[in-house]
Amino acid sequence: MDSSDIDAVVTTVDDPTSTASRHGHLPGTENAGNGQLGPTGRPLPVFPEPPPLASHGPARVIAMCNQKGGVGKTTTTINLGATLAEYGRRVLLVDFDPQGALSVGLGIPAHQLDVTVYNLLTERGHDVRDVIQKTKVANLDVIPANIDLSAAEVQLVGEVAREQILARVLRPVLDDYDVILIDCQPSLGLLTVNALTAAHGVLIPLECEFFAMRGVALLVETIEKITDRLNPRLQVDGILATMYDSRTLHSKEVVASVVEHFGERVFHTVISRTVKFPDASLAAEPITTYDSTHKGAGAYRQLARELIARGGAA
Repeated sequence: MDSSDIDAVVTTVDDPTSTASRHGHLPGTENAGNGQLGPTGRPLPVFPEPPPLASHGPARVIAMCNQKGGVGKTTTTINLGATLAEYGRRVLLVDFDPQGALSVGLGIPAHQLDVTVYNLLTERGHDVRDVIQKTKVANLDVIPANIDLSAAEVQLVGEVAREQILARVLRPVLDDYDVILIDCQPSLGLLTVNALTAAHGVLIPLECEFFAMRGVALLVETIEKITDRLNPRLQVDGILATMYDSRTLHSKEVVASVVEHFGERVFHTVISRTVKFPDASLAAEPITTYDSTHKGAGAYRQLARELIARGGAA
């Protein structure tokens, strides 16, 4: 996309009439909002607080996926999971990255554990419920990972139905949870294919800079192949703009071009860049408990409400 294309996109986004006519409200929010444009350049609906659930399960499985690193996958998995738990959902997080950042970010000493998701994938005889760890947040549990997981791809290559092993691991606990979020590693290797095969939906965090956009088309192509060959139920739940800086034209141009290309697949919610996210990670807790009134916590609460309004979570 050259500068003239970007200018055209920004001009269109700045015109509320053309934007409103091209982008309708999400299901269930047709009468919400007052026409005020949000950071994505579209009328921003008001996502209502979800009612409590009468019962729990079976879980909807969502893979947090982007082959580029540093785009906010782990931060989003932790904080979206925590906000869904705030709204009364039972949430299981699956750390599916050998770096184990999700586990560490929730205060779980995964390097000291003898049994992690790696053992569930490569060995028989383990009960997944014995591996699940409680967190400090009510209704939020984790299947931890550590560096051992890096060996799993090599070990699984010769397995029969190797793409479906994670789905088999999660099957016994689907009825125990409302949402299962899988934090994928930054690659499109066998572990990520396992996550996409086990999932009902994919949430794609996208950093607001142009280099981060380049891989999205490849990721969407991979998702389409998996939908066609391995998992017909898989769908893209949405693309989430992260590390947004409203002070820079660059961030605004990136969001505008993403909306232009992907339309309503792009969440209305945008996650702004703030030092509070790494601070919360250092404290080993979600931002919703570290600084409950911060705008970053509010953004993830809005994302949870929007995901539920879209039908991506109960």
